[in-house]
Amino acid sequence: MAAITRESLMSLEVYARERPAFRQRVIAHKKARTVHLGDHITLLFEDELTVRYQIQEMLRIERTFEEEGILDELHAYNPLVPDGLNLKATMLIEFPDELERRQWLARLIGVEDAVWLRVAGFEPVFAIADEDMPRENAEKTSSVHFLRFELGAERGRALMGGAMLAVGVSHDACTAALDPVPEAIRSSLCGDLRV
Repeated sequence: MAAITRESLMSLEVYARERPAFRQRVIAHKKARTVHLGDHITLLFEDELTVRYQIQEMLRIERTFEEEGILDELHAYNPLVPDGLNLKATMLIEFPDELERRQWLARLIGVEDAVWLRVAGFEPVFAIADEDMPRENAEKTSSVHFLRFELGAERGRALMGGAMLAVGVSHDACTAALDPVPEAIRSSLCGDLRV
């Protein structure tokens, strides 16, 4: 998939006008790209639209209109757009209570490397996590991680041909799976593939 370019972004003024309708479109789109693994882990599978929205929101929040700042946002977020042979996701570890969240983040060190996708008929593919920077230390993991799942051409063709998809996490402190992924999500993720 092509990277999002500076020229394709809306100016702050245009975005302010278009934001309500654009936001509603993105919210509806994300519903078919969100997977819950148990009660506390959510994967949002990113694509050009979700990343474009994130960039536009960051520019709006930071009131960025200078070229350097805009290019910095593009550089930070473009790596989240799938390239046609992989799927990419933002993983959120969610605990409303702060104390409980701190305790669980300490127990879940390494969880980002234990998330997997399985296309029917193939071995699971484990996530490659946080390629931009480490998001855990010896005491805890982060509540947000960025994951890449390299499917390759064979798995991609099978998925696009109708093979079932499962998503899960296999960590000592947390095991959960969605098997199979609902068809609306599977179909939406197929749109990220170019095989």
